[in-house]
Amino acid sequence: MSAELGPGGRPVGETWSRSPVYGSRGMAATAHPLASQVALDILKEGGSAVDAAIAANAALGLMEPTGNGIGGDIFVIVWDPKTRQLHGYNGSGRSPQGQTLAQLQSRIDAMKTRGELPGDFRGIPSHGPLPVSVPGTVDGWFALHERFGSLPMNQVLAPAIDYARSGFPVSPVIAYYFSRSWDFFSRIYADSPHLDNIRDTWFKGGQSPQPGDILTNTDLADTLETIALEGRDAFYSGSLARQMAAYFDDMDGGLAYEDLAVHQGEWVAPGSVHYRGYDLYELPPNGQGFAALQMLSILKNVDLSQWSRGSAEVFHYMVEAKRLAFEDVARYYADPAFAPAPLAGLLSDDYGKQRFALIDPRRASAEFGPGEPKLESEGDTTYLTVADKDGMMVSLIQSNYRGMGSGMVPDGLGFMFQDRGELFSLEQGHANVYAPGKRPFQTIIPAFLMKDGEPVMSFGLMGGSMQPQGHVQILVNMLDFGMNVQEAGDAARFLHDGGREPTSVDGDPLGTLYLEPGVPAQTVERLRAMGHKVEIDASGVRFGGYQAIKVDREKGSYAGATEMRKDGTVVAW
Repeated sequence: MSAELGPGGRPVGETWSRSPVYGSRGMAATAHPLASQVALDILKEGGSAVDAAIAANAALGLMEPTGNGIGGDIFVIVWDPKTRQLHGYNGSGRSPQGQTLAQLQSRIDAMKTRGELPGDFRGIPSHGPLPVSVPGTVDGWFALHERFGSLPMNQVLAPAIDYARSGFPVSPVIAYYFSRSWDFFSRIYADSPHLDNIRDTWFKGGQSPQPGDILTNTDLADTLETIALEGRDAFYSGSLARQMAAYFDDMDGGLAYEDLAVHQGEWVAPGSVHYRGYDLYELPPNGQGFAALQMLSILKNVDLSQWSRGSAEVFHYMVEAKRLAFEDVARYYADPAFAPAPLAGLLSDDYGKQRFALIDPRRASAEFGPGEPKLESEGDTTYLTVADKDGMMVSLIQSNYRGMGSGMVPDGLGFMFQDRGELFSLEQGHANVYAPGKRPFQTIIPAFLMKDGEPVMSFGLMGGSMQPQGHVQILVNMLDFGMNVQEAGDAARFLHDGGREPTSVDGDPLGTLYLEPGVPAQTVERLRAMGHKVEIDASGVRFGGYQAIKVDREKGSYAGATEMRKDGTVVAW
């Protein structure tokens, strides 16, 4: 007979959590210890928080290619202490200009005919050239650096280049995701030359890297060095762009040189909702950040603190708020250049009250639909946050989307293209329907918390639809139940999966409520009795990856938190 060993004791705080990390002159929280150290080194060399965030992101693209890289997109919120403003950046790329919806559908049908997709497959495949959209990350780095950088870009990218040449030890969680990715790609591309580039870049000898193995990527080192010396144009209109375009030349679908050459990211205004005396800021569509705002707009109509945090009532209200918000996500959230959404109406207090009134406090509703807000004028990932001595704070999220991405690894460049285009709909008339030169619906969202016009916390939680659900759970933990910045992330989470989707490939209207084992057993049974379809998941995989930096202006210090479900650390000075 055996028993699981539980947590040890602690002199302060919850037994299932750790202490936040404190610092006063700078801080970085990322999903990899070495990337956090890279950011801190850049801060100590005189770099700004933006310099450090770019350096860490470049390092993560090397060290955590299972979640991000220069083949993907980037979204950022920056608090600038000089102008005392929040700045938002949407660095998402667009679909190929030369491919119509009809051509895309024809190419998907041809994949079914060849047996590359099941005959009943719906949507856009996750692998191959068809889901590839223009990578926006490199352009985003230079846009941010031009406005907020202090050090030259070659100095900012130097640590990642050095690690790519000399090697770095693989960490345990990333090794786990490497194994999953290799299992997938070695099966999907078993008889394809595409597997050669994937294997030669990350899986030499056909083996998945193990924890502690020293991994190098000299192709990526050369690519980053070209970017560092020649600038963003090398990637979008120079030698690297020509290599990327040549890679797709003989494929049925994929990017062209012209798609890269015209790419441009966009500075955007973050939107906000007031909750318990604080203002949560998120970026507008084509991302899903406003889903978190809609959830809070609904939840502000009930005092969750009247119950215990582990109660069925608190979970029930948050899950039903999620389901309501995501119905609107599926209907309205898309590239605003093609389908403007009624954003002011979606975030209004009146609309939040209308949606809240649909929640039955005793039972899960069988099905919700999207609402009709008033028309008023007006989405595997890595998240990191950095703060510097001057008070600048950066909330940055970057991703290749599903797994390591599309499986498309351009010859000799050391990175994989994202498969973000998988998130388009193929339904004519849908806001998020595929079109040439359009940005797909995005899951990746950075967040920022303010109070009375002052910065409070830069934070994020990676992982598909978990992200807005996670943002809300973090804030409920802190603002309704008084948890500190680390406890709020270590507490057991839920993920609700189901309902309508922006892809038009809809799930079960009720959906499944996944809970971590830390949720009390009596709560689980009560939720089931209320009509929720509950499953317990102890893997940690579904529930995201949290990082946060909280500022205490009165004390002059930062408090940082990192995700126990990942390999990351917080470092400070």
